[in-house]
Amino acid sequence: MEVRVAQVCKTYTRGRDAVLAVDGVSFTVHAGEFVALLGPSGCGKSTLLFIVGGLLLPSSGRVEFGGALGGRPLTAMVFQDFALFPWRTVLHNVAFGLEVRGVPPRDRVLRARELIRTVGLEGFEHRFPRELSGGMRQRVGMARAFAVDPAVLLMDEPLSALDAQTRDLMQDELLRLCERQSRTVLYVTHNIHEAAYLADRVVLLSRRPGRVRGVLDVPLPRPRDEAMQASPAFVGFTREIWAMIKDEARAAMAEESA
Repeated sequence: MEVRVAQVCKTYTRGRDAVLAVDGVSFTVHAGEFVALLGPSGCGKSTLLFIVGGLLLPSSGRVEFGGALGGRPLTAMVFQDFALFPWRTVLHNVAFGLEVRGVPPRDRVLRARELIRTVGLEGFEHRFPRELSGGMRQRVGMARAFAVDPAVLLMDEPLSALDAQTRDLMQDELLRLCERQSRTVLYVTHNIHEAAYLADRVVLLSRRPGRVRGVLDVPLPRPRDEAMQASPAFVGFTREIWAMIKDEARAAMAEESA
């Protein structure tokens, strides 16, 4: 499923105050492509993701889905804070979207169990979120998103709350899932190395109001593995990105501290 973001603007208003968060952003995510949205804090990355997901309306501009029949296609979102239901077990968290869609109980349990095995949580089906580590909870969130077979998968910094070792492991887990499932993915991150390792292309946003600074092809073949992060191509690409955004990242940090 292709996603086309066309001249999207978003202004937040509170009383008489108005803040332009995103200004005239356009880019395309091709069917089956993994695109990372990267930029400094407060540049409107999550705002754009929520607009694509239909959780926010743009102030102007539009989002189009190529090949969609009968309106907006099914999207699924993975959030930074896991967003699991604490009163539901792993099995019933993963099956939740299928339950909402009216899938019969037997079918949704079979599908949920399949995804639980895929993310390496077999044996934890009847545990509650409080009994899981952060990495395990995020795997439940990813399994829940994949379970509904979305046309577009939206991910809002899903690994940022994890410790460094778990984050590295989860990046490989996510790569494996996306390559196996062949999904169209729009992924928000502020981590340059993560964007370069996971994505096919990186959309660079300026500091607020977010505008497209550039769209860069990642010079790494698929499938990916951890050893690629030491390659000259990877190192050179991350340096190129940092050179493009470091001044704006510093300016954004100064604004937040003011």
